[in-house]
Order: sequence, then structure tokens, then C-alpha cells
Amino acid sequence: MNDIKFIKLAKEKVTEHYLKNKLEESRFAVACPFVVWQVKVLQNYKALLGISDPNDQHYYEVTYNGNKRELYLDVYNKEENIRIKVKPNGR
Repeated sequence: MNDIKFIKLAKEKVTEHYLKNKLEESRFAVACPFVVWQVKVLQNYKALLGISDPNDQHYYEVTYNGNKRELYLDVYNKEENIRIKVKPNGR
């Protein structure tokens, strides 16, 4: 597994999940996953992805366990967006 193969596989699995579970309002939307962040540590990979559909409020975490050769897909939904004012001194 290398970075390119991992991202390709991650996008494929996120697209499969999205198309299987998409909302009725987004039935005409095209799944276009994008990578927000990725990292490789030793033989393991992790990436956070999103979908370009505005009706899909999920973000996707894909992890590849190189020891077991397993891929894990975690799907998260945004619960809240809380604004917190920060004073100039950082507190």
C-alpha cells in the first residue's frame, strides 16, 4: 500500500457508503469525495474525507491497519457548531 493507493481506496469506500445511504434529497447528486487531511505512521494510514453534496453533513474517517491489512470506515455527523469568543491574550 502506498499513499496514492490508500487515498484511491478510501475515496472508493466513502463513495460506496455515500451512494448506499444517501438522502432522498441528494439522489441526483454526484459523489465527489475530497481529502481534508491524511497521515501515514509506519505501515498505517489515516485520512479524513468529505463529500461535495451540501445535503450530506457527514465526515468520513478511513484508517488502514497495515499489520492486519484491514480498512476501517468511521462515519461522523456534525452535532453542533458552537462559536466561542477568544480574548486577545488567548483565554
